[in-house]
Amino acid sequence: MADNPFDLSGKVAAVSGSGRGIGRAIALALARAGADVAVFSRTEEQFCATAEQIEELGCRALGMRVDVSVPADVDAMVAGVLEEFGRLDIMINNAGLNPSYARVERVKEEDYDLIMDVNVKGVFLCSQRVIPVMKDQGKGCIINVASAAGLVALYKCSAYSASKGAVVQLTRTMALELAPFNIRVNALCPGFATTDMTDELLEHPREGERILSHIPMGRVAEPEEMAPAAVFLASEASSYMTGAALCVDGGWTCW
Repeated sequence: MADNPFDLSGKVAAVSGSGRGIGRAIALALARAGADVAVFSRTEEQFCATAEQIEELGCRALGMRVDVSVPADVDAMVAGVLEEFGRLDIMINNAGLNPSYARVERVKEEDYDLIMDVNVKGVFLCSQRVIPVMKDQGKGCIINVASAAGLVALYKCSAYSASKGAVVQLTRTMALELAPFNIRVNALCPGFATTDMTDELLEHPREGERILSHIPMGRVAEPEEMAPAAVFLASEASSYMTGAALCVDGGWTCW
């Protein structure tokens, strides 16, 4: 093992949903560890800002507009990364959403479909497209950002929880299939963090208090607190880990 197993110098990473929140924090942490990073999301202003920050850290960056639920967009993303960098070592499937916070009988079908398209199909498509690249390289790493909600029930989040549970199982299956090709696949399972997706819920006087009361550490995380775990999973420090679901949740899943 290298003197610094967390060093990602010479590696190329791609991070979906990296225009803000946890995705942006992960992209910047990978760059601080030495990786060149392709960042992509559906909002140009956001992914351009992340790319600029990566370049300020002294690494190369590529920003692209990509909807991970659209196969043509994903194909263009992989082609763009290979054209710019010539390789792809680390795929971080972070893009996700939750437009529904309701009891299961009140979840709208269109919200359910959207959640599944982005949170599950997006992970599937991005992984499927990068696997041949990693096989040709003889090595690779895929990290799927799932959620603590993929391991335990989350109140009024039936569709979101189902999608993240699917991501955990997809991670395990891919890990089993790809281990012979020296491709590791792990899931990062964050708990509640201060992101655009959770801010409104956490600020709700009743629901916010209920959530905090369930976190043993008594607080929600900052997005940056998720990033070191992603660097760990992307690096040689986790060289014997595959198929794992690593929780960074302040103890939420201890209950």
